[in-house]
Amino acid sequence: MNKTTSTAGIALIKRFEGCRLEAYKCPADVWTIGYGHTGSVDGKAIGAGMKITLQKADELLKADLAKFEAKVNKYDKYKWTQNEFDAMVSFAYNIGNIDQLTAKGTRTKDMIAAKLPAYNKAAGKVLAGLTKRRKAEQELFLRK
Repeated sequence: MNKTTSTAGIALIKRFEGCRLEAYKCPADVWTIGYGHTGSVDGKAIGAGMKITLQKADELLKADLAKFEAKVNKYDKYKWTQNEFDAMVSFAYNIGNIDQLTAKGTRTKDMIAAKLPAYNKAAGKVLAGLTKRRKAEQELFLRK
């Protein structure tokens, strides 16, 4: 049975993504809006001057979560606990997937937990925000 992100998992993602109701360019120079949403909104490319409501930001987050939940659920061999699942969805939401972190399903859960803090760089530089996020994800992953 496929899992979905819990309220606590969504709160973690919202905390680290933040919510911006006006389009902006993220550090990777990608147009972004809401809780880190990229791509389009109602068929329109995100760009300068685009604005959305908080309700729309929540709708986009819900749709985006479904994509990343699927990327974590494909590794059902792990039999994720809810906390592990939430941590992996947060990671995937930020990075794009969990394939490298899990070594495509060959790492143990202990190895995955130990590797999480290493994913704290952008363009080769350690970022404080990513360090904090990985620590929070690791703590959630290990919580019983």
